[in-house]
Amino acid sequence: MALTLRIHPRIDEIPAADWDALRPDGNPFLAHAFLAGLEAHGCVREDLGWQAWHLAWYRDGRLVAAAPCYLKGNSHGEFVFDWTWAQALEQAGGRYYPKLLCAVPYTPVTGPRLLTGATPQPALARALADALIAQARQLGLSGAHINFPDAGQAAQLAGDARWLPRIDLQFHWHNQGYPDFDAFLARLSHKKRKNIRQERERLHAAGWRFERLRGGALAPRDWRFIHALYVGTFADKGNYPALTEDFFIHLGQAMPDNVLLVLARAPDGRPAAMALFLEGGGRLYGRYWGALAQVPGLHFECCYYQGIEHAIEQGLAAFEPGAQGEHKLARGFLATYTHSFHHLLVPALHARVAQALEQERQAVAHWAEALAARSPYATAAAA
Repeated sequence: MALTLRIHPRIDEIPAADWDALRPDGNPFLAHAFLAGLEAHGCVREDLGWQAWHLAWYRDGRLVAAAPCYLKGNSHGEFVFDWTWAQALEQAGGRYYPKLLCAVPYTPVTGPRLLTGATPQPALARALADALIAQARQLGLSGAHINFPDAGQAAQLAGDARWLPRIDLQFHWHNQGYPDFDAFLARLSHKKRKNIRQERERLHAAGWRFERLRGGALAPRDWRFIHALYVGTFADKGNYPALTEDFFIHLGQAMPDNVLLVLARAPDGRPAAMALFLEGGGRLYGRYWGALAQVPGLHFECCYYQGIEHAIEQGLAAFEPGAQGEHKLARGFLATYTHSFHHLLVPALHARVAQALEQERQAVAHWAEALAARSPYATAAAA
């Protein structure tokens, strides 16, 4: 039967059960509830550079493939930096924005992007990739982009010469079946193990206490505190806090089992810091952090060590603490490749970017080799 393409400017036009049936795993960022929450609670909107443009293939009226897509009026909130591409095209008299992006807003997390169900359907994934390029051409855009696809989809896209591959590095922790946190520490080099123990012991000796709470245990007043800390962190870095308090409340209500909060209490017992995580598909994802005051070691405890402990206790396969941050290497996180793919409709720009990406890939590969040589683990087998 023939396929019919439809464009959905709101994900709520697609029934949640139909969308979620296309997710191949439990990645929480591809859940209908997560994406719909961004749209419904003021995080994804045109004045921020995000206009929903979800692609969906139907067969006999039944949804069989879909991709979370957006018309982007800027490159904010993507974590795949193409500012220089935009500058080059605009200096040549062209227009880079808007562009068509397949991604999860504000979320540099690897996962499926071309959704075809629990069993991979390469033909349907190809149809989605084709539709991305066709839509970009039809709308007169500068190009189409796919950010942070998982390994399987990255391999398929890498075999399609129309897409320019780009790589980068993040730092992920992998569970080697550790029975407890001490067993994980035992795999590290002596110096790294000693430093982590000292960081943790100083906080606990000073009277700091830490709780891990699920989303369902959090009341609106708790979310107000969490959101205020999130806003403060973004303000300190000069960034715009696009996620609203209502969106955070929505997460706790719509996805309570996927939300994990680490709450830090100061020696006087008052809440003073937090780290917000999402969990699903056997993985933990660190997302946001904030504190009322800067305390040595507090960020590492909330954002890294509490997450590792939770992953061990729950038997999770991996923990992704967020983008960037070479300092994570010393705390047991190893360099891991991430991918993005780009099709630029201006031939001269496409060719120029292709050359630049080849040089960039070589540089990233050399960086990865250098990081592997600095592994925090005592032996290669432990890493």
